[in-house]
Amino acid sequence: MIREMRRIGTLVTLAFALALASCSSETPEAGAERTEFDIGWSIYAGWMPWPYADRTGIVEKWEDKYGITINFVQVNDYVESVNQYTAGQLDGVTVANMDALTIPAAGGKDTSAIILGDYSNGNDGVLLKGADTLEQIRDRDVYLVELSVSHYLLARALDTVGLPMTAVNTVNTSDADIAGAFSSPDITAAVAWNPQLTTMRQSPRATQVFSSADIPGEIVDLLVVDTATLQANPKLGKALAGIWYETMDLVERDDEEGEAARAAMASLAGTTPELFEGQLATTYLYADPQAAVAATSDEALFETMTRVRDFSFSQGLFGQGARSADAVGMAFPGGRTLGDPDNITLRFDETYMQMAADGDL
Repeated sequence: MIREMRRIGTLVTLAFALALASCSSETPEAGAERTEFDIGWSIYAGWMPWPYADRTGIVEKWEDKYGITINFVQVNDYVESVNQYTAGQLDGVTVANMDALTIPAAGGKDTSAIILGDYSNGNDGVLLKGADTLEQIRDRDVYLVELSVSHYLLARALDTVGLPMTAVNTVNTSDADIAGAFSSPDITAAVAWNPQLTTMRQSPRATQVFSSADIPGEIVDLLVVDTATLQANPKLGKALAGIWYETMDLVERDDEEGEAARAAMASLAGTTPELFEGQLATTYLYADPQAAVAATSDEALFETMTRVRDFSFSQGLFGQGARSADAVGMAFPGGRTLGDPDNITLRFDETYMQMAADGDL
């Protein structure tokens, strides 16, 4: 189940999401004041604090404070969770930055990223056999999940050594099959994410030549909420921020209580405490709200999203109607925008993280 995290939808998936979004655009509750909300999540180390908080009374505490009800809904298939959010069946969802752009935002659903949760800091990597430098990837068949975070990581890796995407041949391989495929002596290059990456690194003659730790802050995991819903119901944003940072305090504790919390999250993720700790070790959690605010406001995020949108457009992930990478507009703190300023559908909103940092929740 963990291997389903952060997979980018295919064009068929995107088209489905666009159709659903179109059908849901007239939802009567959009922008209305409400007291009950549904937030979708799927299994991934950086997102397990949400169900843990739901099962340990933290969510209830913040619900009571703001007089609302928040239903945390597990969706076993990650892409399906994003599709359900895009269709208006969920008010918010846990999602990677690239997916937030290419599915709901590209589909015209105005979306606000209100919690910058973590970034992959080694959870994704490029492996070669019989080689110890990235430059030796030239002319190889590279096995990966195409149109995914792995595909983006490969593009970024090649860019760091001055190689174009045409320097390699990508071979689309499902995440379920990639570890087995890499065990074949004939396959000498692959890109994967954990937990498969850890297994594949054990293959004879295999060397990890690049990882997400080499591009820190680029593969980012978020909690996003429908913008109209958030504007009509700021209490939802406040409660979600309160839930996240109270739970982060537990996750970061180096004592028996922190260990027990992480073990409980491992159980919810269907893995062992040891493996879960290993996944957290390669996941940079924004446990400090001020650090999250700084990262959201940093020029680096603007540059990252520029790379992400350029890659997404080059792969056709904005749909056939998009004539340029500027088709989808994004907004950042301080009033800065990227892309079409008249079509802002992805907003990086630091408001509630800043309230947490200031103790104003």
